Amino acid sequence: MTTDLVLAILHHVAVFGLVAHIMAEAVLLRPGIGAAEVIRLARLDRAYGATAAAVIVIGILRVIFGIRGYEYYVENPWFWAKMASFAAIAIMSIPPTRRFLAWQRAAKLDAAFVPAVDEVKSAQLLLRAESAFVVLVVGFAATMARFA
Repeated sequence: MTTDLVLAILHHVAVFGLVAHIMAEAVLLRPGIGAAEVIRLARLDRAYGATAAAVIVIGILRVIFGIRGYEYYVENPWFWAKMASFAAIAIMSIPPTRRFLAWQRAAKLDAAFVPAVDEVKSAQLLLRAESAFVVLVVGFAATMARFA
């Protein structure tokens, strides 16, 4: 029971961290963002990726070592809905990450670099979509815990 509790706490903290990173990126990303902010955004995005990896690893540990056992998860449709939503977030995060890395390279070469407005708006749209899917993940997690 102690292992399950520790893993649950760590998983929730990691998910809150993931949300904080998405929100921080959304605040930082705006048309006219300068080179210094682009570099900061790329670093923040790396931390977002690391936090997402922690969510996944801790989640796998919960499935394997959690009190409910892996059967509870693999047979639960809400678990798979949650996993599909999380996978959608991961897929949606790829284009912004690639952009942020390209912008970071450009910003390191040119201190006056400013990303194109259409690229910024596209990345903003994907961050908003990721945020919406986080709501789905949380909703499916709550449903999973109550109606399995």
